[in-house]
Amino acid sequence: MHCVTLLGWARASIRRILFLLLLPGLSAVIAGELWLGWRTASEAADAAYDRSLLGAVKSIDSSISTASGGIGVELPYRMLEFFELTAQGQVFYRVATEDGLVEIGSANLPSPPRPLQTNEPQFYDGVYLGQAVRISSYARELTPALSAHTLPQRVVIQVAETLESRNDFRRTLVLQSLARDLLLMLVATGLLALAISWAMRPLDRLRQQVNARDPQDLTPVNDASAPVEVRPLVQAINHHIERNQELAAARRRFIDDASHQLRTPLTTLATQVAYALRESDPLAQSQVLEKIRQQLDKTIRQTNQMLALARTDSAPPQHEYFDIVSLAEKLVGKWWGVAREQGVDLGLDAPAESLTVKGEPDLLTEAMANLLHNAIRHGGPGCHVTLMVCQQPGGSVQITVLDDGPGLPPDELERAGERFFRGRGGVLPGSGLGLAIVRTVAQRHGGHMQVTAGPEGRGLAVTLCFSVVMDHLPKGFTP
Repeated sequence: MHCVTLLGWARASIRRILFLLLLPGLSAVIAGELWLGWRTASEAADAAYDRSLLGAVKSIDSSISTASGGIGVELPYRMLEFFELTAQGQVFYRVATEDGLVEIGSANLPSPPRPLQTNEPQFYDGVYLGQAVRISSYARELTPALSAHTLPQRVVIQVAETLESRNDFRRTLVLQSLARDLLLMLVATGLLALAISWAMRPLDRLRQQVNARDPQDLTPVNDASAPVEVRPLVQAINHHIERNQELAAARRRFIDDASHQLRTPLTTLATQVAYALRESDPLAQSQVLEKIRQQLDKTIRQTNQMLALARTDSAPPQHEYFDIVSLAEKLVGKWWGVAREQGVDLGLDAPAESLTVKGEPDLLTEAMANLLHNAIRHGGPGCHVTLMVCQQPGGSVQITVLDDGPGLPPDELERAGERFFRGRGGVLPGSGLGLAIVRTVAQRHGGHMQVTAGPEGRGLAVTLCFSVVMDHLPKGFTP
């Protein structure tokens, strides 16, 4: 629980994250520096004090004489006193033949861990009389040898000192190193804090720039002065602003369209209702009520189309896998009865096998339903309407509604799909939103809508093209 709280506290600030990331590293560096400092101090202390030990060994060695047939040692007491004073502790010495028959000084000093080489001193640590000591051992041949010895014989000289002075020296060096490292860490931390604050200034300026904006200001944020690392964030913010602009524009269009398109029908309905209330003739009243019903049907369809267009403009994409051939078959079956009542021949031209696509089936159904409704309604009795579904080379899908009705004049084909645009040759009432919905749905699927004249210049062909074909069915999908 505490770890989660600490993690949340750290993620709330980049400065805290950097602090938590860098602090363990700096601590590890300081620990390593202390270890290296202690090792360096130990080596320096041993090197300095071992030279003093070796000097004492050499001084004793120079005082050894075998002229009398035995070992004679004239100890340099003044040197040993000075050495003991310098070492700030006790000093022990031992002079003995290698076989141990002759021994002078402190007995039982710890032997060297390795065999002594002639004229090569050996330094090592040991314990003597319950105290930790540093020992220097040195061996050389006796010249002349002791009496009654015909073979070469070596003398071993050992000098040991307690470690008080060495430890004080080590401690002093380590404390100096620690103080230096702590000072460097404080300086580095201060410089790091200044560097982070300076590096965060572009974010602070960006925050101030965004906070100072008017709530209605949806212009892109200028990223010219932003660092390279911050520009992706600014670009993402600009992309979000652009999407909000589109949503705001869609809402404004819907409000403008609704206020413009519904005001007249509602006013007409109010007038017709008032007239029906004043009318006493049942036949005339029935005629007025029929007109009211027709006006309500028109208003309901127009409202539904505007709502569908607004949903298409602003709703977030919700793509899923589905079979476009099966969708077309169901749609033709649904509209076949309506086409038959209107005297229209409705047909389907689609592949025999399934065609799996990724898109929004509800919106595509709405778009194709608008195309079929327009073709059946404006084609008239005796017209042929065909819903065509095909896959083009390269992985695109084409959905075409083809009819041989009156169509549109060539100069109006380019305007087909504009909101509330109705051709001048239209005699039936309508809102002019059907093709606008189809075009928006096509654009939402990354495609486009194309309106052309039918075969031999008769009728109308409205085609949706979009690239959403899947080469392989997704796992677990059944068309």
